[in-house]
Amino acid sequence: MRTTVNLDDQLLLAARHLAVEQQIPLARVIENALRESLAKPRTRPGPVRLITAAGAGVKPGVDLDNGRSLLEIMGDER
Repeated sequence: MRTTVNLDDQLLLAARHLAVEQQIPLARVIENALRESLAKPRTRPGPVRLITAAGAGVKPGVDLDNGRSLLEIMGDER
């Protein structure tokens, strides 16, 4: 199948050098690299532990889901 991809210039240059070195087409080098990458097992990141501080919590009237009101409270009205 024919397709077009944008590659970093240095990456493409390295792939071309490898193709010449191994005497195989550039497309084969790209296919092999993609197959190798897709064959790797995909791991999920572990649970995230948040560092919290003790205290009374959020001050009355502060809504952490409302970015605009948080900016107003912090004095950075945009």
